[in-house]
Formats: sequence, structure tokens, C-alpha cells
Amino acid sequence: MPTALILGAGSDIAVAIARQFAGEKYDIQLAARNIDSLYPLQQDLQIRYQVKADSFVFDATNFDSHAAFYAGLPVKPDITICVFGYLGEQEKAQANWSEAARIIHTNYTGAVSILNVVAEDYAAKGAGTIVGISSVAGERGRQSNYIYGSAKAGFTAYLSGLRNRLFHKGVHVLSVQPGFVYTRMTEHLKLPALLTAQPQDVASDVYKAAKRKKNTLYTKWCWKYIMLIIKSIPEGIFKKLKL
Repeated sequence: MPTALILGAGSDIAVAIARQFAGEKYDIQLAARNIDSLYPLQQDLQIRYQVKADSFVFDATNFDSHAAFYAGLPVKPDITICVFGYLGEQEKAQANWSEAARIIHTNYTGAVSILNVVAEDYAAKGAGTIVGISSVAGERGRQSNYIYGSAKAGFTAYLSGLRNRLFHKGVHVLSVQPGFVYTRMTEHLKLPALLTAQPQDVASDVYKAAKRKKNTLYTKWCWKYIMLIIKSIPEGIFKKLKL
């Protein structure tokens, strides 16, 4: 039975992804900073889907612990899905470096740190799939969230380069760029219903895209064209907009 490792397993999207892969008969490895919060999901996956599920402590910003974390997994996963992220507060981050650093290190540095470890293992074996949940926010900097967006832009570029490198090793890398998603992280925002996905929609799209070995995934699909329009706006006009 294949195994899926979910990094940042406490988020709404991660929970939906765990259920999706468990429903496809993957054993599930849940990893998050607060391991106690994972136990109810772990038990539910085992009972509901009749798969093996385990929980592990993982801190995305404790970079020095990442190699030992991965080495300590009793079974090395066939697919690793990096879901963790932190939206943060743009205005606070502009004036407070600790907030800016948290956004950057959670969304970029921590992801690169752990995925470098995973990539080395997969490259040596000549097999495996890495899925990184980035964001359309990384497609173009906007005044409303450019620190978060810049971190996601870096992560998207990292995944692209990783895909280019690992293709020659028989390893697949999928970049996922969701638009708006109804989660606890966005519950304080007013989101347009037609452009906003449910976590289970993202999970279903991720599973299908990974199975088909797609390189990039926009979810909802319409965001591919929305971002194409946004990226096409000349900078002289774009800088005057309030986005």
C-alpha cells in the first residue's frame, strides 16, 4: 500500500487531502507542530478508510530538525505533500520584522528546507512525487499581501527548478497554485463565492493532478486565466491600482 506524507497536516486543506488519499487506499503520515491536534484525524482515517495512519511532530521553522524528522519516519513516503503556510498580516509585517520573518520562513524557507531532504531521498531511489501547495498570490506582487506573495513566488520558482532537476531522476514535482479557498486562515476575509474553492475541491484536484503527473495545477481552474490577465496589465497601470 502506498504512503502519503502530509506536512502541515492540521490545516483545513491538509485534512481534506488526507481524507482524499486515504480514500484512495494510501497509508497516511500526518505531520504538524501540535501532534495532539492530529490524533482525532488519525483515528478517523484508520476507522473510516481502513488504512494505517500515524502522527509525527514537525515544525516547519525548526530547520535543524528536518533531516532527523525525515530520517525517523518508519516508512519513507511515496508522495510528500507540503501544505503548511502562514498568511500573516501585511500591514503588521511592513512594520514588524518578526511578522515578516514568520511569513517568509513558514511559506518559503521551511518548505525548501524539508523538501530538499525529501528530494535527496527520492533522487537516490529514482522514484517519488513531491507536491507543493503554493499560491496565485506569488504570480504578481500586490500591495495587499506582497510579503506573503513574494514568499509564495519564491516557493513556486523553487518547485519549478526542483521539477526540472528531478525529472531526470524519475521523480515528479507538482506545483499547486490555489486561488481563494474557504479555510480558517481566510475566514476573516470576504471572498467571492464564484472564485472560492472548498478544501475538498482542492484535495480532489491535487490527487487527480498528481496521478496524471501534471506539472502545475490552478484550483479553481479559472485562476489560470485570471492570473494571465493580471500579469498582462502594464506596470505603469498596475502600480496605480489598489489590489
